Amino acid sequence: MQVFYNPHINHESVDVDFDKEESRHITKVLRKNTGDLIEITNGKGYLFTAELTFTSPSKCQATIKSHTYYDKRSYHLHMVVAPTKMNDRFEWFLEKATEIGVDEITPILCENSERRVIKHNRFERIIQSAMKQSLNFHKPILNPLTTFSEFIESPIKRSKFIAHCEDLEKTSLKDCISANGDYTILIGPEGDFSVKEIEMALQRDYKPVTLGESRLRTETAAIVACHSISFINQ
Repeated sequence: MQVFYNPHINHESVDVDFDKEESRHITKVLRKNTGDLIEITNGKGYLFTAELTFTSPSKCQATIKSHTYYDKRSYHLHMVVAPTKMNDRFEWFLEKATEIGVDEITPILCENSERRVIKHNRFERIIQSAMKQSLNFHKPILNPLTTFSEFIESPIKRSKFIAHCEDLEKTSLKDCISANGDYTILIGPEGDFSVKEIEMALQRDYKPVTLGESRLRTETAAIVACHSISFINQ
């Protein structure tokens, strides 16, 4: 199934226009013509079936014929992850986390962070593509880059965890989670969270967890955490 993304349509929409990039994809790559049906999601749980009414490489138009709403998954996962020095590794995390199942992603700037600037628009496109490819019709929220100290002060009611490498008492994440829960998980940069940051998290009731015996890269640790939550909810 080839799915297109348009965040501006809803269950009351009648017509939809496509920009030049998507119109070219429809006509030149998929070779669709007037009268053909296509699938569209708005990233808010809806999948629309629409009939093409006008096609050209520069602009396509379609009329919505039907729609189906898909409920959100039974759990809520917010991944708070420090962007990696190599951009492609963080992009890999965004893609795979979207495929596995995540509701919200916040890139955080830590004391040991080596990357202090992100390409938000590019990250959004990667998430959109992964959402369409995996047929997940709820697009994860991508928040702006936020400092650790700012994020840690935000009120969070759901279960909160911090995965770090310091030689302190920690519990395995798999022993802390259950089905249908709401979770926020902090994953630090390549140089790990600083001792000060760990102390700040613990003071705000974040539970220290381990993701296994191996020392994992940032993006690997984040994916392991996503998969752990997803697996327990299967």
